[in-house]
Amino acid sequence: MDFVLLDRYLLDGEPAKADLVAALEASADLPPAARPFVEGMRMLGTRAPELSFVALRLVLAGQPADDERVVALRGLVERARAGGPDAAAARATYAKMLRTRE
Repeated sequence: MDFVLLDRYLLDGEPAKADLVAALEASADLPPAARPFVEGMRMLGTRAPELSFVALRLVLAGQPADDERVVALRGLVERARAGGPDAAAARATYAKMLRTRE
C-alpha cells in the first residue's frame, strides 16, 4: 500500500482531512487490521481525531497501535509540522519508526 497521502497529511497537514478519508475509503488494498480505523474515520468525517490517523499509520506499518507508540509518533508529527531546525530530524525518526516489519 502507498502511504504517501497519509504521511503527507500527518507531516504536512495536507491534503484536507475529508480528502484523505475519501482516499482511504476508496483504497482497495487496505489490510484487514486497517478497515475498522477507516470505517470509524468515514463515520466521523472531519471530526475524526488526529490520533486515529497516527494509530492507523502504525497499523499500516505492521506495528501495534499501543499508547507508547501512538504518543511517540504523535510527538514526531507535531515536531515535523512545527518546522524549524528539529523538523528534519523528526521526519527521519518518523520514517525509521514506521519501517514495515519484514
